[in-house]
Amino acid sequence: EGRHVSELGLDPRTVELLESGRTATDEVHRAGDRLLAVSVRSTVPDGSASGSVMTMRDTTELAALSGRAAVARGRLQLLYEAGVRIGTTLEVVRTAEELAEVAVPRFADFVTVELLEPVLRGEEPPPAEAGAAEMRRTALSGLRPEQPLQPVGDMVRFQVPSTPMARALATGHAVVETELASAEGWRAQDPEGAAQALAYGMHSLLTVPLLARGVVLGMANFWRADTPEPYGEEDLSFAEELAARAAVAIDNARRFTREHAMAVTLQRSLLPRVLPEQNAVEVAYRYLPATAGVGGDWFDVIPLPGARVALVVGDVVGHGLHAAATMGRLRTAVHNFSTLDVPPDELLGHLDELTGRIDEQGAAEAEGGNGRRREEGITGATCLYAIYDPASGVCTMASAGHPGPAVVRPDGRVEFPALAPGLPLGLGLGDAPFEATELRLAEGSKLVLYTDGLLEDHGRDLDTGLGLLGSTLASPDRSPEQTCADVLATLLSPAPRDDIALLVARTRLLDRERIAEWDVARDPSAVSPVRNAAAEKLADWGLEGLAFTAELILSELITNAVRYGADPVRVRLLYDRRLICEVSDGSSTSPHLRHAATTDEGGRGLYLVAQYAERWGTRYGRRGKTIWAELSVGPGGAEPEVPAPDLDALEDLAW
Repeated sequence: EGRHVSELGLDPRTVELLESGRTATDEVHRAGDRLLAVSVRSTVPDGSASGSVMTMRDTTELAALSGRAAVARGRLQLLYEAGVRIGTTLEVVRTAEELAEVAVPRFADFVTVELLEPVLRGEEPPPAEAGAAEMRRTALSGLRPEQPLQPVGDMVRFQVPSTPMARALATGHAVVETELASAEGWRAQDPEGAAQALAYGMHSLLTVPLLARGVVLGMANFWRADTPEPYGEEDLSFAEELAARAAVAIDNARRFTREHAMAVTLQRSLLPRVLPEQNAVEVAYRYLPATAGVGGDWFDVIPLPGARVALVVGDVVGHGLHAAATMGRLRTAVHNFSTLDVPPDELLGHLDELTGRIDEQGAAEAEGGNGRRREEGITGATCLYAIYDPASGVCTMASAGHPGPAVVRPDGRVEFPALAPGLPLGLGLGDAPFEATELRLAEGSKLVLYTDGLLEDHGRDLDTGLGLLGSTLASPDRSPEQTCADVLATLLSPAPRDDIALLVARTRLLDRERIAEWDVARDPSAVSPVRNAAAEKLADWGLEGLAFTAELILSELITNAVRYGADPVRVRLLYDRRLICEVSDGSSTSPHLRHAATTDEGGRGLYLVAQYAERWGTRYGRRGKTIWAELSVGPGGAEPEVPAPDLDALEDLAW
């Protein structure tokens, strides 16, 4: 029509393009509420004459589709990131925090997460109708630290049925509140808090229950304040998908918390609660379960005959209830084997055999169709067993694949004595016996036993850990209790990955004035002089009240050793918490129980020993044996009341 382009009602930017004469391809221009793709081409290809042609294509709908596609891609990317970022730990609270953090700012301006109290404790959540009326606010994340929402730790109650939270719990699906200002139920729940939130700028809310296995664990609430667009129906499916992924991670953390708590309870119930009374060593200890799962570390202090004491540390490989239960079995076995009063290397041999049987039983169960892998029935364990004798100051120890102890001399020097390492328990290698090592410890020395979790925590190698331990221990005049505290302060990380057992024992020596020893000739006439000498020693110790009983016991034990034993025959009295009578000889002949008839002229002597002694038994050495008997010491050295023996039903140990 010959009109100028400025008269066509085009956007000024489009007019400018046509007047410029430049070429354009699909440049986006706005015409009112429409988006146009504009292309301009010269009418003469060689440019020898002026003139151009313009085409315009309406792309408004295509742009809208492209925008929605971009949003969808962003949502998919956010879900992928949520799968990576939520559930990085097995802690319930931290998992809830990760959910709140991942949604800000790309989906929400503020996020709050509430969980049921049982879930926080690791317990099974109750049915929704019984326990979902109130929850504990567990996580809060937002664009700014200051906000009007209830803080973490508050109890959030859903008392008004018409609130978005209550409706979401009732239906099990996400609920959107597009305009909070008109949400009467939400405002009625907490009028003051709602007014503060609206004044702050909160205008839209999307709330979704956290469901795992069809059970409500808590709620996630997504709030918008700075983002002008309110939540809509198209946001519901994304919120449910995000909450579903988080709920699975929270439920996994809850189950781990429950199992961890059960394992800790089992572990602590199997460890000694109160150390036994004994005078050989002054003891302090620490036990710390791993944050990632309880293992099978244990320790023990076991009084032995002859005023001696056994110190034990052990470690079962693995974590969880299986490791804790196995630890309990091994600790019980050590107690039982210690009653045999055998050297440490022999005790570890018995323990190794038992562990092998446990492995065989576990392997059989694993192959019995219960769904566990075979290797879950296999036990790996280490143990260090030491016996300290305060009468001689000698400590005898043996290791089954366990780290050796540290010895702190009275002057502060630290040593790590070389022990034959031995193999871990349960390997069943009968041709590789354990070896015992003897150390002589001065009074006031400290024997430090530990598990490898103390040394190798968080990637620290064994040599570095030993160096830190040695430098920490190198200080004299510290009590065992203070030593434990200093060691943990130096070597312990905030979150240990493995169990830690630490046992510190400061040695004592039995006063030489409280030890009496005699060599006895193998002649019946030698019994009376030794008995008389023992009576005099008891008088020196102020134990006249025990003289008759002690003389009776010594007479029987010495007579049996002279008649049926072998050289050398020795007698020893120890005055510790109890009076200990020991008779040793070079024979290893074992006594056996038999019934003495009323017409028998003998066979009742050791029965009297058993009746009058608090306890008695036999201890075997490398050569020969020792028969010992302990007598309780009453107030002022008096003899405690002992019932008279029944002479009509006497039983004896015959040689």
